Amino acid sequence: MPFARLARHAALLSSGALLLTGCGSGSSATTEAGSAVTLDNCGQAVRVDAPPRRAVSLNQGTTEIMLSLGLADRMVGTATWTDPVLKGLEKQNAEVERISDNNPSFERVLDAEPDFVAASFVSTLGKGGVATREQFEKLGVPTYVSPSDCAGKDNSGDGDGSRKQPLTMDTVYGEVRDLARVFGVRERGEKLVTSLKKRVKTATAGIDASDVTLLYWFANAESPYMAGCCGAPGAITRTLGAHNVFDDTHDEWPQINWETVADRDPDVLVIGDLTRKSQTAESAAKKIEFLESDPVTRNMSAVRHKRYVLLSGQAMNPTIRTVEGVEQVAAGLREFGLAG
Repeated sequence: MPFARLARHAALLSSGALLLTGCGSGSSATTEAGSAVTLDNCGQAVRVDAPPRRAVSLNQGTTEIMLSLGLADRMVGTATWTDPVLKGLEKQNAEVERISDNNPSFERVLDAEPDFVAASFVSTLGKGGVATREQFEKLGVPTYVSPSDCAGKDNSGDGDGSRKQPLTMDTVYGEVRDLARVFGVRERGEKLVTSLKKRVKTATAGIDASDVTLLYWFANAESPYMAGCCGAPGAITRTLGAHNVFDDTHDEWPQINWETVADRDPDVLVIGDLTRKSQTAESAAKKIEFLESDPVTRNMSAVRHKRYVLLSGQAMNPTIRTVEGVEQVAAGLREFGLAG
């Protein structure tokens, strides 16, 4: 049985090897003693005594960070994908088993005998998700949640959470550094962060979008999920100096009716181009087809002028792909003659 195998694996660990207890704030702080790393991660103190050898990543965001750090040989499973893997990581990704396209069962994760489990969202390692962090703790498996989903964010409601503070790219860079330290590859982490920062600087050079309004549509045609002020789309918007037409809501992805959307009449529509099948109008093609045929939306300025910027779902989540979002929205503004 998977449970028995993992229990045997945990029993081989020294009593102080893995520790997971509640404390701290939503962000991640790190201390190191020898090869051991202790993180203050999303309200949990997580100790990893040795670099993981059998990591499982439960969301595409954490997966792509690990692959970007060259850790495919330390991974035994990935799950929950919305898009094709980041370009350039195809070979590394092929080396790691995809245990599920969506949330796997707890048993399926245990079957991989992980020694470290990471997720991009609090909900993935919460009630109703794959399993709680406490369930993994009982088996001696440390867990990590992306600080971008908990720092300055309230996830206690029924939706996708509400931001008390705007997300910044520094939080995303912090996640890269956290995982690099956990796996003992700090130099790779700093190299990746430096590269991401350089890309943002290059993408935004010379842009003045202070008079431009944007709207971000993630999914669903009947009751669309639009970006609120302060998540990853907010970070993209602020980096470019533009304005989100729904920056008056702190909800991460509020569902907003089309009449309200049309009334806000943004200059540019940033559209999620997803490959998953769980909502209506997942692909950009389906979204554009809806926008150009629906009587409420077809007369919007952005629709009439076909000012669309297509982003992957991951670029609209707080991940390293958010840098890709900055680049693509910046390129769109330049193409539309709205970059200043």
